[in-house]
Amino acid sequence: MAVVHVAGVRKTYGRTVAVDEVSFDVQEGEIFGLIGPNGAGKTTTMECVEGLRKPDRGTISVLGLDPFRDVYQLQDRIGVQLQQAHLQKRIKVWEAVHLWASLYRKPIGDGDVLLEQLGLADKRNAWFMTLSGGQQQRLFIALALINDPHVVFLDELTTGLDPQSRRAIWELVRGIRARGKTVFMTTHLMEEAERLCDRVAIIEHGRIIDADTPQGLVDRHCPERSVVLVTGDPLAEERFRALPHVDEVLRADAQFTIRGRGDGFVTAVIQCLAEHQIRVSDFRTVLPSLEDVFLKLTGHSIRD
Repeated sequence: MAVVHVAGVRKTYGRTVAVDEVSFDVQEGEIFGLIGPNGAGKTTTMECVEGLRKPDRGTISVLGLDPFRDVYQLQDRIGVQLQQAHLQKRIKVWEAVHLWASLYRKPIGDGDVLLEQLGLADKRNAWFMTLSGGQQQRLFIALALINDPHVVFLDELTTGLDPQSRRAIWELVRGIRARGKTVFMTTHLMEEAERLCDRVAIIEHGRIIDADTPQGLVDRHCPERSVVLVTGDPLAEERFRALPHVDEVLRADAQFTIRGRGDGFVTAVIQCLAEHQIRVSDFRTVLPSLEDVFLKLTGHSIRD
C-alpha cells in the first residue's frame, strides 16, 4: 500500500479550479516531488493531503488513514513544514523546540538532538527574529521532525534562500530519507527536484501532466543530446554528418554543435574524433534536464 494515495482530487474556489482530478501515489522511503510553477496547485494539493483543506471530491489516504476522519491519529505520525510559517519574534529556538515536543509528548532531549543534527545547537538561545532565512528553515525542519514522523511534508522549502543555504537544506532532506522517513515535497525549482527527488509529478493548471523519475521523464520527453566542440579540421563537418543518429550539425567558425539522440550518440562522436585523429581544443556534452522537460510539456518558462 502506498504511504500517500491521492485519487481524483478536485478543489475549487468559486469559479477558480485550483486542483483538477489529481491522482498519484507516494511510496514508502522515497522523496516524492510535486513540481510546477507558482499557482499550479502544488500547495493546495499538499494541504488537502495534510488535512488542512477539504477537497470538493476525491479520495486521500495517508498511512492508510483518512486525513479528515482520522485527523488525531494522523497528527502523531506526520510532520509538516508549511510554505509560509512564522513564530513569535522573541521566542527562543530552544523554547520553540520544547513547546513542540510538549505537544507530541516527546522527551525534551529529542529536540536538543535535532538542533545538534541540524546545526542549530549554537543558536538554541537566539530569538527567532535574529535567525537567517536558512536557519529559520532548519528550525522549521526540526519542528516538523520533533514527533519522529513516518511522513514529512515540505512545501517550497528553499524558496528565497541563497545557493549555499539551499544546498545545506538539500543535505538535510536527504538525511531525513536516510533515517527511513518518506518525504513529500513541493517545489518550483527544477534543479532542486532533479537533485532530491526519487520520483516527481509535474502539475500545471491543477492537473498532473506526467509522473516518473526525473531521468525517466528526461529520457522519454527529451532524448536529444548535444556535443559542442572546437576544431580546425577541414573535414570535420563531413565526418560528423556521416555519423548515425545525428540529427543536426551546426557550425560557427571553428565551433561545431552536433545534435543527436540515443545512448550511443556521444560515444559515436568520440570514436569519430579518435578514428580520424581530429584534434579539438574544446569538447563538452550538453544533456537535457528536468527543466527542459517542463518547458516542453507546458510550453512556457517557469514562473517565479
